[in-house]
Amino acid sequence: MADLNRRTAVGFQGGQVLALRVPEDQLSGLRDALNNGGVRWYEVAAADGAVLVDLNQVVYLRVESDENRVGF
Repeated sequence: MADLNRRTAVGFQGGQVLALRVPEDQLSGLRDALNNGGVRWYEVAAADGAVLVDLNQVVYLRVESDENRVGF
């Protein structure tokens, strides 16, 4: 089974939001880095390219559920 990408939004101080499609292993690594601190910069390999994130500026991480929605 292919590794599916999760729709993710990273919110920063100042209100900017970075929308990404991230594989589960990358999402797990980002969560660990946010929880543990220690590192300031973290590289996320998203579906459309790599992104270097300043973890000190992250305010929230939103991950959409796996549910598929059809309709309005």
